[in-house]
Amino acid sequence: MYSMTGYGRGSALHENLEISIEVHSVNRKALDANVLMPREWQLLEGSLLSILKEHIQRGRVVVNIQAQFSSEAGSGDFDTKGVSEIFSQLKKLSNDLDVPFESTPDLLFQLALYAKKNQVLPDAEDVKERVCDAFTEAVKALVAMRESEGAKLKEDLQDRLGLLGASVKEVERYSGDSVSNYRELLFQRLRQADLELDLDDERVLKEISLFADRSDISEEITRLGSHMDQLAEFLDASGPVGRKIDFLLQEMNREINTIGSKSNDIRISRHVIDFKNELERLREQIANIE
Repeated sequence: MYSMTGYGRGSALHENLEISIEVHSVNRKALDANVLMPREWQLLEGSLLSILKEHIQRGRVVVNIQAQFSSEAGSGDFDTKGVSEIFSQLKKLSNDLDVPFESTPDLLFQLALYAKKNQVLPDAEDVKERVCDAFTEAVKALVAMRESEGAKLKEDLQDRLGLLGASVKEVERYSGDSVSNYRELLFQRLRQADLELDLDDERVLKEISLFADRSDISEEITRLGSHMDQLAEFLDASGPVGRKIDFLLQEMNREINTIGSKSNDIRISRHVIDFKNELERLREQIANIE
């Protein structure tokens, strides 16, 4: 079981270019990816999305790719070739405009900063392998965190499933008393109305029979038990199960509502309320499951 919340980071080095990739995700019904990367590398987006889909099926995923030039081994921090070219162009422009040109350390430093800032990124195809490797590293770290979060959610969901099961057992226990309680109440009301009817009176038996039919919740209890067994299986299953569980919880909500509408026993009504409250907490947690 995987959560849809997580974070991952990956990095790579291409010559003197440092590539850093961060990936984070939150819950979303479907897979929705937003890739932020240098304009020169936009062609790589399709390959990156293919990698992402191999590991993640649901969630809002934001990918941030940054590239920064670093010093090459044995050389300075500045782009010497770039500084020389800019210096030559500037000197030529000064001669063309007949403007005095004076070379100073400060000028060279400013040119070096400008050249470093404006270094041209390599072509997308040249860095594709490095970027994809770093992205795969980031996605795997993201998945590992989502798995860890999913394990914690699983424990919580299993505890809540146990509470649901306890409520259903209480409902089932009290449901056996519904008909006898109604019969006693019926005769009590008849006596209060000064209507003495025999227990075997056809009208009384028919009323009790109709009530028993209307208030029978055995089928709903059976279906709830089946749904909870299936939910327990989903919690132990591998792969995305969020949508399946969400649908199952909708079915469970429908059954408990039916039980609440059929029953006139206050004890059952209390457990129906407890069940629905716990079910709502389950649905909130399931919203974070892939």
